[in-house]
Amino acid sequence: MVALLTPELVFVDANDDYLSNSGRSLEQLVGRYLFDVFPDRPGDPAATGMRNLKASLRRVVETGERDSMALQRYDVQSLDRPGVWQERYWSPVNSPVLREDGTVALVVHRVEEVTEFIRARGGIEEGSRSPVLEAELFTRARELHELNERLRRAHAREREVAVALQDALLPSPDQVGPHRAAVRYRPATSSLNVCGDWYDLVALNDGRMAVAVGDVVGHGLSAACVMGQLRSALSAASRAAEGPARALEVLGLYARSVEGAESTTAVTAWIDWETRTITYSSAGHPPPALLRGDGSVEFLDGATDPPLGARPEHVERPEAATDFAAGDTLVLYTDGLIERRLEDIDVGLGRLAAALAHHRRAEPEALADALLSDLLPPDGITDDTALVILPL
Repeated sequence: MVALLTPELVFVDANDDYLSNSGRSLEQLVGRYLFDVFPDRPGDPAATGMRNLKASLRRVVETGERDSMALQRYDVQSLDRPGVWQERYWSPVNSPVLREDGTVALVVHRVEEVTEFIRARGGIEEGSRSPVLEAELFTRARELHELNERLRRAHAREREVAVALQDALLPSPDQVGPHRAAVRYRPATSSLNVCGDWYDLVALNDGRMAVAVGDVVGHGLSAACVMGQLRSALSAASRAAEGPARALEVLGLYARSVEGAESTTAVTAWIDWETRTITYSSAGHPPPALLRGDGSVEFLDGATDPPLGARPEHVERPEAATDFAAGDTLVLYTDGLIERRLEDIDVGLGRLAAALAHHRRAEPEALADALLSDLLPPDGITDDTALVILPL
């Protein structure tokens, strides 16, 4: 059973199953307010179906997120016999249809009717009441609530452990020789997305420096463990490879043997202080930003290739280079800083460029804080964010 509603909960359309099971025609639904068509049974103080459904639909409209409801008893009046109410049980799921700006255009109200199943379990007949069944349903609902609470606490504990592991694995900015970078890591506010991002800073033997950021697809402890393996592998490859492209090729070959490493994105940039050159290569990652002394911003997107493990066969990765001047600043970051749901990535890159230009005179530590303050959503981030700011 599927019905389409406006944000004001007015029927727009319904499929044949919805019409058949609700006992209404399309003409009796379209253009009418949902709860004018299906009110609660009058005079029944135990009737909560309308109130619960309205609360769920309002959550969907206000948050733009899908909402699955617990099993509901929601009686329906018979059109053939006015004043006669049929005891019905439903399992609803409400989902938003979003506009380009992220607001809710429509709500998909999907329902499974389980009345016959409930009757079979409780041995009740239509129109009768079953205190035993209702007590059983209440007990099951309470058990599900307790289970959800245990899962929530387990997720919270996993998040704490994963963040602690992430913090232990990520390097300190003191480990890059004479050149000090400002680094930040902000875990997602949700435990479902935390701990896949990393950064790394490597002082190479010839005086150059390798700076990298990456993003593992996954979450929780498993993502943190994969992150640690890939960060260490890229750090080792950078010390032995002849350039950033070759280091990413080695990392890509290694990633094939690491479960959960598929589709990881990463970018690495090598800074040569003598020639004032940045050489870089990207595996599907958002481009580093080079903030010039005059406030202009150049995105280093001349050597972008697919993420790790995206190709079945080994292919050499591209590499590009650009010059820098004293007073320029190199900024590497993960997608949590710029990407937003239903928004083109160029919009986020534009925001980043504007923020960099606005704060171009700030010291690295202050610039890092300003970028996080300007670009991260005030109501919490849904993805990890790693940030490296290196004055050149």
